[in-house]
Amino acid sequence: MFLGKVIGSVWSTQKEEGMENLKLLIVQPIDWKENEGGPTVIAADRIGAGMGERVIVSRGTPAKNIFAHKNVPIDAVIVGIVDSYEVQEG
Repeated sequence: MFLGKVIGSVWSTQKEEGMENLKLLIVQPIDWKENEGGPTVIAADRIGAGMGERVIVSRGTPAKNIFAHKNVPIDAVIVGIVDSYEVQEG
């Protein structure tokens, strides 16, 4: 999993079977200081994240497992919206 910030949306009228009604968001990975931390990712969102929000993203097989009842071509999914976090430095 990684921490990210929602920076955009992707609209697609034609999607693979199983992806109907899935919102797709563009997420910029960030570190705990909110510095960019790698290339952007398109992630499925079922929990209602919005532009500018910090989110937790799961990738790979764990992301697909959320859709256990369907076989969807998903490799990233938003699993949480971050309210706050605390990091102890040093």
